[in-house]
Amino acid sequence: MREAMRDSSARICRRWICTAMAALALGTSMATAAGTDDSPLRIGSKRFTESYILAELLAQQAAPHTRTVPQVRQGLGNTAIVYEALRAGQIDLYPEYAGTISQEILKSSQPMTLEQMHQALAPLGLGVAIALGFNDGYALAMRADDAKALGIIRLSDMARHPTLKLGLSNEFIGRADGWKGLALRYGFSQVPVGLDHGLAYDAIGARQVDVIDIYTTDAKIDSLGLRVLVDDLQYFPRYDAVVLYRLDVPARHPQAWAALQTLSGRVTEPMMIAMNARAELKGVAFDVIARDQLAALARPSMSASSSAATASAPSADAAPRGFWAKLFAPDLSRLATQHVTLVVIAVALATLLGVPIAVLTMNHPRLRALVLASSGLLQTVPAIAMLAVLISLLGAIGTLPALIALTLYALLPIMRNTATGLAQVNDGLRMAGRALGLTPWQSLRYVELPLALPTIVAGVRTATAIAIGTATIAAFVGAGGFGERIVTGLALNDRGLLLAGALPASLMAFASEALFELLERRLRLRDA
Repeated sequence: MREAMRDSSARICRRWICTAMAALALGTSMATAAGTDDSPLRIGSKRFTESYILAELLAQQAAPHTRTVPQVRQGLGNTAIVYEALRAGQIDLYPEYAGTISQEILKSSQPMTLEQMHQALAPLGLGVAIALGFNDGYALAMRADDAKALGIIRLSDMARHPTLKLGLSNEFIGRADGWKGLALRYGFSQVPVGLDHGLAYDAIGARQVDVIDIYTTDAKIDSLGLRVLVDDLQYFPRYDAVVLYRLDVPARHPQAWAALQTLSGRVTEPMMIAMNARAELKGVAFDVIARDQLAALARPSMSASSSAATASAPSADAAPRGFWAKLFAPDLSRLATQHVTLVVIAVALATLLGVPIAVLTMNHPRLRALVLASSGLLQTVPAIAMLAVLISLLGAIGTLPALIALTLYALLPIMRNTATGLAQVNDGLRMAGRALGLTPWQSLRYVELPLALPTIVAGVRTATAIAIGTATIAAFVGAGGFGERIVTGLALNDRGLLLAGALPASLMAFASEALFELLERRLRLRDA
């Protein structure tokens, strides 16, 4: 009887185990499927007009074939930052150029085919595909009237005029396929100055520089009357627009990936120039440009040339937005929330770190000097360089590297003021505390810190002002804030949008100053 009961129990246990395992397997497969369907497709872009537009084009093409709306991380910076974000898995894909991949990323001295690049990227978990259909090459350009007067048609001609002023983008100056190799090939002796790509057009229009680097699909080449100099020694490779992606994307988003592949060969150079012109000359939003272009491409009877013409037709565009419309745009509350959050958290973290460090090093002059010197050294590191290093170390973009950078920048004034405030406490008051039987920690808590509080608050006030200004860099790594408008304004050379980002940040700084002034006044009244 017992054996029968044991057999029955064993059968029941086995049945329960099998059922549980089946349920677990089913749940796992459902979770995997849900992850495949529900995880958003994350698309990045660099910090120039065309990359913004292409990112929106890819996102909107994929959107009908995903269960969640694709996330577009716009204006992440130069190649190094966007590529690092891709490798770290913070984005899934972004629009890139064949010449950049072969020379800047893969460090190849020879042009590579798409298949060769794909094979070289595969060990890194990356791939390249979807040649969109146009070449956006690097070139140098100068004002046509000046070029005609000097007899400059080719880059070789430019070498004979060493007094020409060159304003080149910082990325072009530092790239493997940029200025250094170009100067070596043509024997240029000019020393260029670094300019933001968008601002370079203003500079050459105002005759502050004579030559700038351009992308061959830039919209302002014709509008400013520039001559593109012929690369007669064929230094520049082709920069065919492609998609650089993580190899797991086709498996995670098969339908969206299939939809993206239908764009292959369908975006022509005139079409891209027309889209860039709508953004830079007419102020049309990137998402609107992408939507209109995809609608034009969807018309089966429409040719590529008529598609480009339709996309750039003046009747399709509303009048450019004025400054007040840009300032009070719908994204104002979102950007303000992001900016305030970054500043408050960074300053709070800096206070929680800086005050204890200053207290612990108070009686160790050499250690205190070392800590303050180290913090001061961090202040000298350019914000963009610090972000690039943090992205590489953390393998992440977005809020985390931005917060760490802001916290490090805010540390010095808080630590320095805390150390100064504690040093200014009268020795007689410390002795009085010891005479009353206070321990060193009790003396610190009840005597020294309260007396040093106004000076500490002044340090936090300075740190907050620094953080508000520096937080605009958060947009370079996709962390939001008013820097988004500034970055986009730089890309479009849109002064109104630049001011619409800078003005709210300035008003925030004024507001914080007023709050700290009120707080310090109350502290003075309390101590009076």
